[in-house]
Amino acid sequence: MRADRRRWLSQSAALTAAASLLPFARAFAASPFPSRPIMMWVPWAAGGSTDVSLRLLAELASQTLGQRVLVENRGGAGGTLAMPIIQKADPDGYTIAQLPQPVFRAPFTQKVLWDPVRDITPIIQISGVTFGVLVNAASPFKTLEDLFAFARAHPGELSVATNGVGTTPHIVLEELFTERGLAYIHVPYKGTSELTIAVEAGQVMVGVNSTGFGPLVDSGRLRLLASFASHRSRRWPQVPTLRELGYDIVAMSPFGLIGPRGMPPHVVAVLHDAFKKALFDPQVAREFAKYDQEIDYLGPEDYARACREQYAKERAIAERMGLTRAPGAPGG
Repeated sequence: MRADRRRWLSQSAALTAAASLLPFARAFAASPFPSRPIMMWVPWAAGGSTDVSLRLLAELASQTLGQRVLVENRGGAGGTLAMPIIQKADPDGYTIAQLPQPVFRAPFTQKVLWDPVRDITPIIQISGVTFGVLVNAASPFKTLEDLFAFARAHPGELSVATNGVGTTPHIVLEELFTERGLAYIHVPYKGTSELTIAVEAGQVMVGVNSTGFGPLVDSGRLRLLASFASHRSRRWPQVPTLRELGYDIVAMSPFGLIGPRGMPPHVVAVLHDAFKKALFDPQVAREFAKYDQEIDYLGPEDYARACREQYAKERAIAERMGLTRAPGAPGG
């Protein structure tokens, strides 16, 4: 009898404790999203145009979300270093990242353990960047043909910087130089700010990067030789496109924000709405204008479809240029 009574008292105490905790458990489960700060990973070095723009978006979105959106940089590897973080993160909306173009290309050119379609939840497409070929304002290079002529006359001496191996500028360079049987020294940097400083300082002879170089071109510190856009920029109408110069190349890199695979729809909706509101704030348009960028908005479903299409396009490009690391399925 005593043993039964002790067992009954123990069970009764456990039930009482559980009942006392039930309101707290319900309150925790019903906590609205977000109830704590959100971490946004930017896979480029701090200080570049994309980093600056995304920090402004994060600040504006924070006002709507009621929680801070903290920005962390993880530059290098051609803009792909946020993907391992996203792949391993909980799909609760508290870890998000910028998704740049090289992420769709990397699985076809190197061994990676993530998939840029399977392992993400698209939130919003934000903008797109185009690219250009830059030299120091004092450089003797005035045209793209000047670069080819120098590379032909001085094999292995032309140094060209990009924002990483496998990025869009690097792929375009390979196509332009390889077709002419020319070589160059490739110097990868982690982001636009480091690259433009290197070109201006004469550490490299040429730079190819996104239009984050805009303020330096406008100030006369760098010279823009050609752009990769489909048409001439209204900002630099004197600068020809690659297509105008006879090269059938147009290179644009749209980007947006993603979270881990399996994020609940209501969480995606909250993040999307906050960042969409931030995106159409006049401050963002003014910031984009500094870098010759425009808003290129897509919602979650349309952005997901665009990601799938871009992945398929990058596979075709890699196969056409012989860049695939091995036959068969990409990834690792």
